[in-house]
Amino acid sequence: MMGSHYFAQALAMVLIASMLAVGLANKDWQQGNYTGWGFNHGLNETKGPNKITVGGSENWHYGFNYKQWAFQNGPFYIKDTLVFKYDPPNDTTRPHSVYLFQNPWSFMNCDLSQARMVGNQTQGRGEGFEFVLKKWKPYYFACGEHDGHHCNEGLMRFMVFPMYRGWHY
Repeated sequence: MMGSHYFAQALAMVLIASMLAVGLANKDWQQGNYTGWGFNHGLNETKGPNKITVGGSENWHYGFNYKQWAFQNGPFYIKDTLVFKYDPPNDTTRPHSVYLFQNPWSFMNCDLSQARMVGNQTQGRGEGFEFVLKKWKPYYFACGEHDGHHCNEGLMRFMVFPMYRGWHY
């Protein structure tokens, strides 16, 4: 029993590392580096922490594919700030929130019992709710409204794995 637990953890780490590697390789391909080895001096270098609005001009809403958005807008770096903008609930707007999941399994299953609310239904108004990526680790985000329906069916979930700024090849 204990061996299967360690195997599952090791498998999860391999999957996360693979997703990161594929994401970086695809970024190189789009920029014209067809070697797939990631040797692009100067690509994706930024001078300091960035503020990134989740979803870009779409903001945080039901039905937008945030996994695709994160893939297309990475890489993200440690100390970058994700800004979640969403309208507070009213007669025409569904409520939204931001949850942070602790592991990939709860994230994949939208299991809110294993998540922590980091932005409530009203914190996204105006300039939005800010979340700083402080560590080199995967961050799993989702909307927790309607018992996980926004996460499961509404595509309101994504993960980022911030990199150290200034890595050069």
